Amino acid sequence: MAEVKNKNLWVFIETDDQGSAKSVGLELLVPGRRLADKQGGALVAVVLGNNTDAAVAASAEHGADEIICVDQPELAHYTTDAYTKVMCTLVEKYGPTTMLIGATNNGRDLGPRVSCRLNTGLTADCTALDIDDETGNMAWTRPAFGGTLLAPSLCPDQRPPLGTVRPGVFKKEEPVAGRTAPVTREHVDFAEGEIRTQLLETICETAGELVDLENAEIIVSGGRGVGGPEGFAPVRELAAVLGATVGASRAAVDAGWISHAHQVGQTGKTVGPKVYIACGISGAIQHLAGMSSSDVIVAINKDPDAPIFNVADYGLVGDLKVVLPILTEKIKQAKGL
Repeated sequence: MAEVKNKNLWVFIETDDQGSAKSVGLELLVPGRRLADKQGGALVAVVLGNNTDAAVAASAEHGADEIICVDQPELAHYTTDAYTKVMCTLVEKYGPTTMLIGATNNGRDLGPRVSCRLNTGLTADCTALDIDDETGNMAWTRPAFGGTLLAPSLCPDQRPPLGTVRPGVFKKEEPVAGRTAPVTREHVDFAEGEIRTQLLETICETAGELVDLENAEIIVSGGRGVGGPEGFAPVRELAAVLGATVGASRAAVDAGWISHAHQVGQTGKTVGPKVYIACGISGAIQHLAGMSSSDVIVAINKDPDAPIFNVADYGLVGDLKVVLPILTEKIKQAKGL
């Protein structure tokens, strides 16, 4: 367990291979701001990577009070060994009171490693954050039993408590151009053989197609109701006209109709776009857990009793194979295409 030396709240700013900040870290600066103020400490962005000037600038523009940056070639690509050592070294040196990590593939790997090494608590896949008024401890809330319950969790003894938070749960603020924050730069040495893995090659499983659901502003998703792989053709056509990203339910992915990279839901990606169009998706609670924070939800389903209509802002009862081509053509006409 690390010694707490201040009331600062840390947010891990995950970077991509180019050194830019991933959206989830910037999203977490929003609840981080509220919680840091409630704790009476500073909001600190922790940036790890290589060539991270863009991520440092974005962290400041999105509201961080202070920034701790470790910019080294060893951190150009995520590895468990390197990132765990760096993060633990920083925590032990500076002693924050709490740390938030995005529940990405990397964040879900990093959080447990850091918590075990520091002998502290971790709450995974949180969807709500607060400070418990009675104890002053961080109150983490996460879905349980397939999303049917929301379970609050406290870590009263070990410090600092860590939590991974689903991407898309919080909306990042508009950046304040030119805003700056003090930057502390650190360097961590690695002994030979301490980093046991090395990235040799990146292979895109979707044959070159970019599937960035977490940052998408519009998502058009297909479910079991599309009927097969060919049923995604009108879904893709509508997405192309809207400049949207194609999503899918677990049922469609499990059937092999589309790759897992497109999956939205409890076992896929958690998203929060401006518009989410659900095509042939019944609305199982596991799927709703991944997209219910969307600003506007449009449901298209031939079953008028489908649960998806209970959360939809707009619902259309009909055969998607008939509806989608008509909708696509109307949008083309409206856009002058």
